[in-house]
Amino acid sequence: MLIELPDLPLPGRGATAERLRGLTALGRADLVACRLAEGHADAVAIRAELGDACPPGDQDHAVGEVRWGVWAATPASVRAEPGPEGWLLTGDRPWCSGAAWCTDALVTAAADDGIRLFAVRNDGPYAQPLDGTWPAIGMSGSDSRTVRFTGVPARPVGGPGDYVDRPGFWHGGVGVAACWYGGALAVADTLHAAARARELGPHALAHLGAIDVAAGAVLDQAAARIDAEPGADAHRLALRVRATVEHAATEVIDRVGRALGAGPLCRDNNHAQRIADLTVYLRQSHAESDLEQLGRLLATEESPW
Repeated sequence: MLIELPDLPLPGRGATAERLRGLTALGRADLVACRLAEGHADAVAIRAELGDACPPGDQDHAVGEVRWGVWAATPASVRAEPGPEGWLLTGDRPWCSGAAWCTDALVTAAADDGIRLFAVRNDGPYAQPLDGTWPAIGMSGSDSRTVRFTGVPARPVGGPGDYVDRPGFWHGGVGVAACWYGGALAVADTLHAAARARELGPHALAHLGAIDVAAGAVLDQAAARIDAEPGADAHRLALRVRATVEHAATEVIDRVGRALGAGPLCRDNNHAQRIADLTVYLRQSHAESDLEQLGRLLATEESPW
């Protein structure tokens, strides 16, 4: 898969709005390509925040050929063991987007001193995507197979817990929401195009109007907050933004379907695929579990609003 990797500003350094707008544009154009590009962009930000400078000779690829992923689901499924020549990772890691596309990955693993983040080369025989572990329709092109690590050489990035104990972890979650929003705009484009091509009637136009007010400003507000105070309320901010965009995207899917009926889903392959892709991508949200976290954070504050 040929994907032009974007050169996005790092979050929290004054141009976060530009970063989020770039991710939104990618999601609107191609949600699968956006998913892979977002992982690469997140890896670049993580390495910058945790001070991971690639040592000379460590990178065999030419400049511009490195494609990073962030494979951090269920960290306990991969074990990290120190050896005489460095760390080695072993175990099966599910949900590895770009399993065959990524040249390198940041991988979480359980070590004796806690959960750590490591940089690995995605090469066989040490790292092997497992066939049959991504029989997906939505986001099928993201190739999010399980990858089996067998003593893969690994370079630690930061210390135990550093990956999640930084505001940038939550800034990355806001970036994913920007991708969702782009996917929702692409779905809404189908209704907008239909409204421009023919008279749809008042109910369909009401759905189009409702879509226009569904979301958008929340991302600009989040970007301003991240740039003003990168470390302040990052967890709460990310949960709020992700829940808002998820709700908006779900409403867009519903309203476009109610306005146009089954026709685009059955006769427009691109639209049907966008719906399937966005539906799967939105499930990176943890739904009520995330809302519970937000509620617990609010319960500790005397005046949260």
